[in-house]
Amino acid sequence: MADIKLTRNAIKVLKARYLKRDASGELIETPEEMFKRVANNIASANEKYGEDPERDKEAFFNLMASLDFLPNSPTLMNADNDLQQLSACFVLPIEDSMDGIFDALKYTALIQKSGGGTGFSFSRLRPKSDIVKTTGGVASGPISFMEIFDAATNTVKQGGKRRGANMGILRVDHPDIMEFITAKADENRLNNFNISVAVTDEFMEAVKKDEEYDLVNPRSGQVVGQLRAREVFNKIVEMAHKNGEPGIIFIDEINRHNPTPHLGEIESTNPCGEQPLLPYEACNLGSINLSHMVKNEGDKPEVDFEKLENTVRTATRFLDNVIDMNRYPLEQIKEMVYSNRKIGLGVMGWSDLLIRLGIPYNSDRAVNLAEKVMKFINEISHDESHKIARKRGSFPNIEGSIYDKSMRNATTTTIAPTGSISIIAGCSSGIEPLFAINYERHVLDDTLIEVHPYFEKIARERGFYSEELMAKVAERGSIQGMSEIPEDVQKIFVTAHDIEPEWHIKMQAAFQKWVDNAVSKTVNFRHEATKEDVARVYTLAYDLKCKGVTIYRDGSRSEQVLATGRSKTYGNNGFKKRPRPKITYGTTEKTKIGCGKLYITINADDKGICEVFTTTGKGGGCHAQSEAISRLASLAIRSGISIKEITDQLKGIRCEAALIRKGVNNTSCPDAIGRAIEKFVRATDNGRLFQQNLSLATDENNSASNNSSKPGKSSKNNKTGGISLSKEDDGSSKTTTGSTCPECGYKLEHEGGCTVCRNCGFSKCG
Repeated sequence: MADIKLTRNAIKVLKARYLKRDASGELIETPEEMFKRVANNIASANEKYGEDPERDKEAFFNLMASLDFLPNSPTLMNADNDLQQLSACFVLPIEDSMDGIFDALKYTALIQKSGGGTGFSFSRLRPKSDIVKTTGGVASGPISFMEIFDAATNTVKQGGKRRGANMGILRVDHPDIMEFITAKADENRLNNFNISVAVTDEFMEAVKKDEEYDLVNPRSGQVVGQLRAREVFNKIVEMAHKNGEPGIIFIDEINRHNPTPHLGEIESTNPCGEQPLLPYEACNLGSINLSHMVKNEGDKPEVDFEKLENTVRTATRFLDNVIDMNRYPLEQIKEMVYSNRKIGLGVMGWSDLLIRLGIPYNSDRAVNLAEKVMKFINEISHDESHKIARKRGSFPNIEGSIYDKSMRNATTTTIAPTGSISIIAGCSSGIEPLFAINYERHVLDDTLIEVHPYFEKIARERGFYSEELMAKVAERGSIQGMSEIPEDVQKIFVTAHDIEPEWHIKMQAAFQKWVDNAVSKTVNFRHEATKEDVARVYTLAYDLKCKGVTIYRDGSRSEQVLATGRSKTYGNNGFKKRPRPKITYGTTEKTKIGCGKLYITINADDKGICEVFTTTGKGGGCHAQSEAISRLASLAIRSGISIKEITDQLKGIRCEAALIRKGVNNTSCPDAIGRAIEKFVRATDNGRLFQQNLSLATDENNSASNNSSKPGKSSKNNKTGGISLSKEDDGSSKTTTGSTCPECGYKLEHEGGCTVCRNCGFSKCG
């Protein structure tokens, strides 16, 4: 038996998402058996080239079982099973015709069903209101077709294990660019898309000079208008500041590093932006756990470059074999992949490595080391690709490429988001700083403090460890300014929000300098960051030759729940509901349903809606059903679920009795309840028109529970329904926020150009 050192959370994620199950849903695989399954399957590609697979079976197993390297999730999930689809990244073309658009839609469904994410450029589509000669009508524009792709993704569950994810890109010189930039202003729109603007050098220079630039109709190639570049740039900044989208892709920088320019220009990337690909290309990814690449720890710790080299070489062979073992969802994709053989070897555990070396993330020393380490990885992976090519041959499209010697792979390196696999490896994600030092985990009725292992080790060695302190750190999320913790420790254990945004970009640029493809990274801003801060980061990313940039301002999305200081966050960490207040104020609405009258009462406290209940009239009705629905709605509301999510689920449910009865405007009891909640929110701003009366209720409630306590401060941000909960701060820490996982209710982290739950492994990007 291998000694596989998995954390409790790694085991939980593996059981939930990766290990095989039988037809009845029972687990039939251990983590060791999973790694053996994957290793044996991938090593068997050697037989195609007359090579013995046995050596690599052992090498690949040891590589994964040691957690020194893990491939992307589809490889772990699908190797040696019915799907055998092993790639995470795909890009499809969208041609300017109905046939082209709906072919792409069909291909998308096939890819997402098999577990892959899809990227598209919608830049070839003619703009809104442009002519359609075949019908004499007018075009509906790219954004309307994005809605269709989004709806299709909603219906596809990837192999029963992964949700669909898309990247939608539009060139900045497309006539519909302003509509695209604001497409996700409504957060309930295009939820299965990340969107990015493909900006050109010409545009960025026009921004700096405050000049206009041309808009070009892709159908005709004609200039059809001009926009002031700085106004467009400011609108991108405004929307990103508002909710994190759109991101930016520096499309000219990407194509300057296109390894096969003779095959065409790169137009799009995969969903998280780290993998620029030609149409019909796919790429398989994997990441090295840098936290394991340390020697002389305790004396003079340093990077173990010898171990790193061996890991890079084995991982490069592994990823090249994946190409041959992959079962591609489309013949066009198989042809492109075999012709270019792109792989993407990246890293995770970067933050942990810096901690083990005693180097602050936000320092020139860390940035310089990043460049040194990535240069080494890139050069060794290229050398190994060259060695493989001498045995197996170069990628077929090498003639006309950027290479002047034999190479097996057109690209070898990528920095991908590693949300799920970094949980399995028990390390920090990608090249991101730590999101938090300690976490609270809620299991049933218990609150468990999960301490970062290196922080706990140092705290015990330095004598400042205590359970009380660990709990305090978990509540704060950061140790900055804590007098109980030595200053040198504070400098090393910095979190994403402790670091100035410029350091995020400097780190990204250092890695990008030695990465063939691109770097997936989120620049995390504090909630109080300004639009000017965002603009400065975008400009710096362009100047430092990043290939793209994604930002997220803390608390900028409405589904987030605000927790300040020592307050508890309702709706996070296991959906812990807030208690029902002793005094509420509300309304009762009488409405007709299919079997009589329904009275719907909605009550609010100083935090917004807190309960819904119903009674039926003399005519009878589905009393048990309506009562059950109202109870569940009350529970969901007080647990922080978005009001809109609740009403969307209730509205539109149809009941035969309601449909055949005259004078009934509701389609069912649930529909009536959903509509009543919506009306209450519109009429009262989620209950805040009762604020004057509720301040009295708050005083009475507080007095009843604690005569000496003071009532909480009211706030214009006091909202419920998963929007924002504000509580009194004790002044000891900064505000932290976190959106909640739709599967387990734990706090989500915005990192690597994506959103991930480190509790259950859920990822917005698949």
